[in-house]
Amino acid sequence: MSQVDQPEDQLKANEIVEQEAAEQEVVDQVEETLEEAVEAVEIDVASLQTELEKVKADLADTKDASLRVQAEMQNVRRRAEQDVEKAHKFALEKMAKELLDVADNLDRALEASVAEKDSETVKPLYDGVAMTRDGLASLMAKFKIEAVNPMGESFDPQLHQAMSMIEQPDVAPNTVIAVMQKGYTLSGRLIRPAMVVVAKGGQQKVDAEV
Repeated sequence: MSQVDQPEDQLKANEIVEQEAAEQEVVDQVEETLEEAVEAVEIDVASLQTELEKVKADLADTKDASLRVQAEMQNVRRRAEQDVEKAHKFALEKMAKELLDVADNLDRALEASVAEKDSETVKPLYDGVAMTRDGLASLMAKFKIEAVNPMGESFDPQLHQAMSMIEQPDVAPNTVIAVMQKGYTLSGRLIRPAMVVVAKGGQQKVDAEV
């Protein structure tokens, strides 16, 4: 029987079957395409995750390197500051010790001429030395060089050097009864101890150098 001779209902049924088959084919193609797309996306996501982990690792390495560089720079800066400070202190301390010798000589000159300072011959010399000593004292004060003159004070081994000990009944033991040479500090730091004579008494002892 030809298609023309088939009943109209049969023709419609055939058309519906063919249309459904065509639609199913389209659905199958779409599903296949979607599956391929999903697989591609999954591959891309996995690739992106791998790249992200790599970037994170590189970033962590860069951060560590940056921190190490910063720490090293801080260490270099700190060492440079310490070197500059040490150089400054060394230079200033060296200058201070040179000034101490000058101050000692001027003090000795004043002490030697104090008894005759009112005489017409000695007075001009004494006054000149005294003015020079005052000027030096002002200069030393400017650079925070201070004298340690502990006459009448208790002996302090951190600041004083005992040259001898003498029995002195009317003085409290361990008291400085004579200063043979003044000491000096630089910015509060001892650069020369005061050489002193200490009163002896009781069980208190002082390491003396004679």
